[in-house]
Amino acid sequence: MSSSKALFEIRGLSKAYRDRPVLDGLDFDVYDGECLVLLGRSGSGKSVTLRQLNGLEKPDTGSVVFDGIEISSLSERELHAVRKRIAMLFQGGALFDSMTVYENISFPLREHEDLEEAEIAETVRQKLATVRLEGIQEKMPAALSGGMKKRVALARSLALDPEVVLFDEPTTGLDPMTSATIGQLIQGTRRDLGVTSVVVTHDLELTRRVADRIGFLDQGRFRFLGTWDEAEASGDRLLADFLAGREGDRDVA
Repeated sequence: MSSSKALFEIRGLSKAYRDRPVLDGLDFDVYDGECLVLLGRSGSGKSVTLRQLNGLEKPDTGSVVFDGIEISSLSERELHAVRKRIAMLFQGGALFDSMTVYENISFPLREHEDLEEAEIAETVRQKLATVRLEGIQEKMPAALSGGMKKRVALARSLALDPEVVLFDEPTTGLDPMTSATIGQLIQGTRRDLGVTSVVVTHDLELTRRVADRIGFLDQGRFRFLGTWDEAEASGDRLLADFLAGREGDRDVA
């Protein structure tokens, strides 16, 4: 980890849908500069946890503190400033189909900043270079492969130079080589830009590549939180089955 400073402090986080508990009193920190990967079976609450970190959803109980700010109690208007600092890369990329790559990446700049067009153009160029997609500004999303769409979405998420990027299943539907490229880009944003990352994934190869720590969710709580080496040495059978891709003894909610 790059720092011992806790950028996020989450305490007692609980969330239920139609009386079905999904998160049950989660306590954890995310440290400045680290990459925390959230693992768990489908329905274990990984993406729900991620959406708490930028206020897309509010907990039923508990607190989410980001850099000293209790974001779970902020209004949508108050969250506006926080979300400039916390970007999110959605599973499908969420590009605007009717906009060019240039227009997609420049969108948050036009929404949040007062820049000259030349400054916007240079920022778009830089962010595309960061994701290794120089010169595709005028392409439409329909002309891009799945991997290219994810990379353009990452460029857009980096447009405002956020401190944190939240990744929701960044390699879903991608081939192994493209998935490896996404992993390299996640590592590169940390190394070159100092970005803190929280990644939700089922991709164990990606986890091995990028994680400083992993959190294994089971029945709404962390069954394990630590490094990969600590996970392999933990002796927890359910975690071992998950990391090995074996069928477990029971389903995980």
